[in-house]
Amino acid sequence: MNRWNSGLFTRRLKMKSTVIFIHSAGPQGPNQGSSNLITYLNKELMPDYSFRYPDMPTPENPNYVEWKVRLEQELKSLSGDVILIGHSLGGSVLLKYLSEKAYNIKISGLFIVSAPYWGIDEDWQRADFHLQNDFVANLTEIPQIILYHSLDEKIVHIAYAKKLLQANKRELKGAQHLFENGLPELINDIKSLPSN
Repeated sequence: MNRWNSGLFTRRLKMKSTVIFIHSAGPQGPNQGSSNLITYLNKELMPDYSFRYPDMPTPENPNYVEWKVRLEQELKSLSGDVILIGHSLGGSVLLKYLSEKAYNIKISGLFIVSAPYWGIDEDWQRADFHLQNDFVANLTEIPQIILYHSLDEKIVHIAYAKKLLQANKRELKGAQHLFENGLPELINDIKSLPSN
């Protein structure tokens, strides 16, 4: 059998999907912010996926423009299939960026974990993170969007569910925001995405 035509050779050439994780606001040191969730995801996704988690600028005093620039740098360095995860503020930033910008990457899944909906909840009123009224219209090309939220969480509410009707919702028992012990539902959802 010609090795160039064999299925084995084709499988070896196939690129891994890249998972990009955008972390929360606040301190990001060991056992802070998204750090434990990052450790969990890295352990569960490697080596089947390329897992990247860029440090976002000034997480203890974030502003959207700086985070957008850093996100653009990360996305421009990619090719192939991309899976995006945003945790807390990171989820808000992904939704805002994707709904306002033209992007040239193939996104197979967008997973939003415990993200605040800026401008809707009285506790979340920073104007630079507000979404446009029609933000959903620019997300229709993403085949899988899933929202994750603890039923008893006190920090943010699952307000996106009323707008993102095409999204699946994972309402989870408990009051977690940081998911320090992991999020198996997220791993299962990533692994269930159709392979390229």
